[in-house]
Amino acid sequence: MSIVRLEGVVREVGDFVILDHVDAAVAAGDRIGLVGPNGAGKTTLLRLIAGLDEPDAGEVHRKRGLTFALLPQEANVDRAFTEAPSLRQAVRAGAGRLEELERILRQMEESGAVTEPDYERLQHEFDHRDGYSLDQRVEAALSGLGFEREAWDRPPTNLSGGEQTRAALARLLLADPDLLLLDEPTNHLDLAALEWLELHLGRRHGSLLVASHDRAFLDATVARVWELRDRRLTPFRGSYSAYARQRAERDIRAVDEAEDRAGEIARERELVQLYRHQRKYSKMHEHEARLEALGPLEKRRADAQLRLPTEALTGGGPARSFETVVRADGLVVGYATAPTGNGAAVHTARTETPVARVPWLELSRGQRVGIVGPNGAGKTTLLRTIAGELAPLDGALDLGRNVQLTYLAQLRDVPIPGATVLDAVLDALPLTQGAARSHLARFLFRGDDVFKEVSALSGGERSRLELALLFLLPANFLLLDEPTNHLDIPAREALEAFMTDTDATLLVVSHDRRLLEKVCDSLWVVDDGLAVPFDGGYRAWRAAVADGWTVKAAAESEARRLHGGHAAPVGRKPGVAVAAPDRKLGARSGGGAATSGRPAAAAGDSTRQPVARLSKDAYRRRKLQLEEELASLTERKRGLESALQDPGVHGNFLELRRVSGELATVDRDLSEVEEAWLQMEEAAP
Repeated sequence: MSIVRLEGVVREVGDFVILDHVDAAVAAGDRIGLVGPNGAGKTTLLRLIAGLDEPDAGEVHRKRGLTFALLPQEANVDRAFTEAPSLRQAVRAGAGRLEELERILRQMEESGAVTEPDYERLQHEFDHRDGYSLDQRVEAALSGLGFEREAWDRPPTNLSGGEQTRAALARLLLADPDLLLLDEPTNHLDLAALEWLELHLGRRHGSLLVASHDRAFLDATVARVWELRDRRLTPFRGSYSAYARQRAERDIRAVDEAEDRAGEIARERELVQLYRHQRKYSKMHEHEARLEALGPLEKRRADAQLRLPTEALTGGGPARSFETVVRADGLVVGYATAPTGNGAAVHTARTETPVARVPWLELSRGQRVGIVGPNGAGKTTLLRTIAGELAPLDGALDLGRNVQLTYLAQLRDVPIPGATVLDAVLDALPLTQGAARSHLARFLFRGDDVFKEVSALSGGERSRLELALLFLLPANFLLLDEPTNHLDIPAREALEAFMTDTDATLLVVSHDRRLLEKVCDSLWVVDDGLAVPFDGGYRAWRAAVADGWTVKAAAESEARRLHGGHAAPVGRKPGVAVAAPDRKLGARSGGGAATSGRPAAAAGDSTRQPVARLSKDAYRRRKLQLEEELASLTERKRGLESALQDPGVHGNFLELRRVSGELATVDRDLSEVEEAWLQMEEAAP
């Protein structure tokens, strides 16, 4: 039996038709996924079903007494939510009927009315609605959606926008309506919260209609799919994967049928002309009737596809980096507050807030690594430190030679230069308008779209613009923080195809499980204040976690392996400088090499402490690093010595001083590396 039915629904905005004569029905217990490209009308359809908007034509019929609730993409919390004394109470209020029953039953008990028939009836309803486990369900929802226990008793006004959306979702789940309408519910959830939500929705008995671009989430939660495409709605049976296969088959059949029909029409036209010339008018009229009956099949216009370039707009392809792209040893990432002055008083102490410690991580050329972990664990902080936006608080961080990096930030509230989309590209790089528009067309900004104001872009449009800016300059190392946020499924698939085929080294923070599994060959896991490597993809990691794998145990095991069976010391190592890669191109692009982690031998030190033995793996890695540095410095020294023999350099005082200064620096660096080599040989296993 249908609980919601749409008949000939039309929705227009100005002269643009969003939904054109849509017919559909939701039955009791249905679990439906709503898919389609950005702007197809998914949110509009959900608002029509929820009664927040009215159709311009057609009808939306709802079952009498139907309870339903809509979670929008961004939380629009009401006064009852914001005025609640605590987050726990704000979420508990979602079960409004249970709280009302609880209050009435308490009043009846206090007045001695427990023998009245109403008390028994209300108590039965309270029990049937599982009221006695309400507090446990509230805590399970808060914990499952990623709220720490200490936040449960804080006022909800202290929550961020993403946290408010998660709290609003928890409140809707407690309400347990007959029809739950969810618009992109996974946008602010980490992997653990996603898995909890999937499990909870799988246990619900009510109907579900969810609009989402998360393919793994749809596969886990829906049994039917509604596709919004070309202003019309088409139903499919099965999960998202089943729908994708059916859609591809339908598209192929539609193309074949359109071509066959076009061939039939061409043949009938030829016969009409033939019989006209032969003056066989009866035959001619017969084929004219057939021609009129056939009518051409409308060939569906191919969807515009995001096309990521294989080369940057300027500079062509990137250089080839050295084998080691990033190396972190005893690294501590977090935030530091610089010393401040307050009138006469000057605060000279720097405040440090460590977020995560990295005992050892190494990224090699061509690797595709995903960074995973719960929200707030430090994934973005680690990525920003590697990108050069944050300085390390402790330890060593080395960026390899010939590395050209570019960084896509997750925080989309940072202003983009330029009033329009076209201005943003022209401000980032001096180009002709033709070149800029051609580049933007690859990212689906065509025609007048390039004149859209940046401040008015939707989430998906802003994501596409940031990707367009990312590919202006060549890079062989891409740092991407939630790159699929707000992208629709076709754009996600195009990005995945690029990431799979590119030769660049990738470091990706993502909660998109399909992307992690398809693109990343290994992971860095950030949790419990630690970041450790995991040799395997997303599914292998989840299986390992189910078998008891933890970040802490992995860190202890790695420490024993790297330090010859002994645990590594926590904190800064003696003789190791805190250093970050030398970058000059800012947040979007950078390059250079760091020389941190090199043992500094003090001049005239005759009481050097005995060197601890290295493990075989540590010795091999250290030897490889030093060999790369020796080769690079030796090559640089030869080039500078050759330059000194050039008469043009000798005749230019400024150039001679520059070359001589560089040669002195290279000689000093060579001495340090040679000293490090000697110390390494002393520590050989």
